[in-house]
Amino acid sequence: MSLPLAGISVLDLTQIYNGPYAAFLLVQAGAEVVKVEPPGGEHLRRRAAGGFALPFASLNGGKRSVRLDLKQARGRDVLRDLAMHADVLVENFAPGVMDRLGLGAEALQKLNPRLVYACSSGFGSEGPYRDYPAMDLTVQAMAGYMGITGFADTPPTKCGPAVADFLAGAHLYGAVVTALLERERTGVARRVEVSMLETAYFPLLSALSMVKPGQDADSVRVGNRHSGLSLAPYSVYPCADGFIAIITSNEAQWQGLCRALEMTELLDDPRSRTVKDRCANMDWMDATVAERTIHFTKQALFEKLLAERVPSGPVRTLTEVMHDPHLHATGGLRWQEHPEFGRLPIPSGPLHFSGVEPPQAPPTGKLGAETREVLREKLGLDAAAMDALAADGVI
Repeated sequence: MSLPLAGISVLDLTQIYNGPYAAFLLVQAGAEVVKVEPPGGEHLRRRAAGGFALPFASLNGGKRSVRLDLKQARGRDVLRDLAMHADVLVENFAPGVMDRLGLGAEALQKLNPRLVYACSSGFGSEGPYRDYPAMDLTVQAMAGYMGITGFADTPPTKCGPAVADFLAGAHLYGAVVTALLERERTGVARRVEVSMLETAYFPLLSALSMVKPGQDADSVRVGNRHSGLSLAPYSVYPCADGFIAIITSNEAQWQGLCRALEMTELLDDPRSRTVKDRCANMDWMDATVAERTIHFTKQALFEKLLAERVPSGPVRTLTEVMHDPHLHATGGLRWQEHPEFGRLPIPSGPLHFSGVEPPQAPPTGKLGAETREVLREKLGLDAAAMDALAADGVI
């Protein structure tokens, strides 16, 4: 069996995380992705040259790199020609940039009515925030993530990972695949768009449940507790060699926790008899659990909690995650000997399609490594024509 998007041709004009992750997922689903980069390479490639190699290598393996100067008229002409042979174009420039270049959805879909044009930005192409500069940090701030992350007595804190970027990238992939399905059914190719701010809203729902209709509410930072303060115990607790996260979302899990920690006397304590009681006495509850967990190593306690079916997880370092035996056993991570960056743990991606192995994307290559190959294959340009483009810095 072939992968679902085998035969689909994608032009990837994206940079950093948001768009490149969407295009990475398209590669994992079997699409042929041509990454079009400016003369100096996209921003993440430039960071890789400074030692920040893992992100670029993880998101761009298996893409064919074309170097193309879109600031030159002939470079834009080459992109138009490539778009006539593509099924999808993905970009995450600031709103209006592609239109100013004459390469927006309306212009390219006139040339190729079957082209799905996909774009993503911080705040979308309409609305009062349209032209605000957007990065993951600023979107986290404006989406309320920083307002609810951290502890009550500390300043607002960003989420550790680039969550806004990757949420938008996953949604952009979904929009592209949905548009391809519609094109298959109707012959109509759409422009699809994803806003980082809009995708960031949904994970807030638990915290938003604390805000009553018509009420002005300041952001509440609750540390590692449930963002709605409606479950307890629910936090990160100390162990003899680190920390462990423990959640009890029902009475069976609470009873299992009491058995694992050998504190069954709490089952009849009026301060902890029901979840409402435990939430009302949350400070005492967390301190009581912490007094027990500190006597266990995190792995030993994790195994006891697993036996009781209590949701928990040792707090692990990034090094531990990079060597995670489950991810390596399932193929979610694999070691790659990269010719430029050395040995790297490369993710295979979360998409799994029955009956076919996930593609083992080759390492990222040099900037523009496939430029001539792609232009010869897609556009039929001969060596002389490409030499002329190269002499003028177009490719």
